[in-house]
Order: sequence, then C-alpha cells, then structure tokens
Amino acid sequence: MSTPTPATTEVHRLAEGPFWDAARERLLWVDIEAGAVLMGALDGGALRVLERHGFDGMVGAVVAAEDGTLLVAGQESLVVQHLDGSREVGPRIVPSGARRRLNDGSTDPAGRFLVGTLPLGDPSESEVLVRVDGAGVTEIDADLTLSNGLAWSPDGSRMYSVDTERQLVYVREYDAATGETGERRVHLRLERGHPDGIAMDAEEHLWVAVWGEGEVRRYSPTGEVVERLRVPAPHSSCVAFAGPDLRTLVITTGTSQLDDEQLAAHPDSGRLFTARVDVPGVPVPYWAGF
Repeated sequence: MSTPTPATTEVHRLAEGPFWDAARERLLWVDIEAGAVLMGALDGGALRVLERHGFDGMVGAVVAAEDGTLLVAGQESLVVQHLDGSREVGPRIVPSGARRRLNDGSTDPAGRFLVGTLPLGDPSESEVLVRVDGAGVTEIDADLTLSNGLAWSPDGSRMYSVDTERQLVYVREYDAATGETGERRVHLRLERGHPDGIAMDAEEHLWVAVWGEGEVRRYSPTGEVVERLRVPAPHSSCVAFAGPDLRTLVITTGTSQLDDEQLAAHPDSGRLFTARVDVPGVPVPYWAGF
C-alpha cells in the first residue's frame, strides 16, 4: 500500500462524495460549500479536472446513471442533470426554509439513491436518512445527529451508515430486492475523531475517513482497525475506490473550519489525495432512476 499523495492542483473548501464512473473512466465529486460538482480523469495517481458545474446553494453528493446522467443532492432537493446539460428538480427532501441541508448520499445494490441530512443551526438529534426510488421518499432513520457515509457489503446483504456527531458507524441487514432494512445496531464506535465518508472493499473491510484526525482507517468485518493511512490534511472527509482495477483509493479533504495556523501547517488541505491499495474496492452501482 502506498502513502497518500496530493492528486489535484485545485484546492476545495469541502470536497466530498467521490464516485467512480467506470464506463466513462471519470471520477465525480462535489465541493459542498462551493456548490460545485466536478469531474476528473485519473492519470496515474493524479486527477485532472475535466468539468465543473455550479449549483445554487450547497451540494451534498453526486452519482451517475449508466448513461452518464447525473443525480445531484442539492441543498434541499435532488436535481437531475441530463446529458444535454439541462436540469430537472427532483424530490424535495428538506422542507423549504428548514435549517438543514442534504449531505452524503450513495446508491444501494439495486441503484436506489439514499441520502441524509445535517443541521445548519443548533445541534440536532432529528436528522434523517431516506431512500428515494420509484415509490417516492422512504424514511429509514429520523434520529441522527449528522447523517454521513453509506456503504454495503459485497453481497449487498448489509448496509453501513454513519452518524458523525455520535462517532458511530451503524450496520443493519439489507434486502437489496426491496430496499427494506433490518434492525440498526452499532458496528463501530470511534474514540478519537469523527467518522465521515466510508467505502467497502472486496474483503468486506470498511474504509473510514476520520474527520479531525487526518486519517483513513481500514476496519475488519468484526470492527478491528487493521490499517491506518495518514493524510496530511486534518479534515479528511470521504473515500472511494477508483481506476479500472478499483485499487486507487481516493481521499477527499477540505479547508473548511481550519484556521490560518492549521492551514499553514497543512498546506495540502483541500486537495484530493490518492493511494494504491492491495485489495480492490466494491463497485458502487449506477443510479437506476426514480
């Protein structure tokens, strides 16, 4: 396994949500606070930005459909960006004017989109995680402090989800055919740092970006830390597997909430990083549509 190295020249306020679009050999990600969706090409360990699309308000996540159509978690609603560049506002998740926004989202094994919320004002214990498909918007959780990363086991039978402020990663049984979930239970409880974005590898080890620690940790199926990657950016926000062999680990970071002293000590904060890993990741499915 290699050491994470900076992959972009562009510095982001809060990069998040990397998604590998294998059919087009491109990486998608967002800069949440800049309201931007970015697309880049991998060139060895470097990422070259190909396109950047601006949105009104903040954006929490982006995924692609098989034909390249984008589904974007806007500040309060989902937005579909069609291949011709036109946009269509999809389901509203956050009530208009509520002091919260959409955050991390991902596709389940059948291509349904799941997305959660976080508070923009006072601390909360009523943030939600929802599933969005042809049946509409279905609530999964409604008691979170800050809904974050999502991942599924290689066989699709278990779902992992993050509640960042509680420093918890949950697991539950998952029926990929219906989207129905089993009882939620604690899988990981972090003592230092806050779990943010997550990704699953082919050996069912969970990779967790730890916000505030400048670290990515690989956890065994039984919850033990088996590897740690140090990232020279305190706010490591998310991880994803990219490249034709899914063995390039992409790590997003941000400059948001860092003071001048921290930025001087960690000048690569806000860049994306890459590292080569020994075990490939589990492909994240394309979005199947509403």
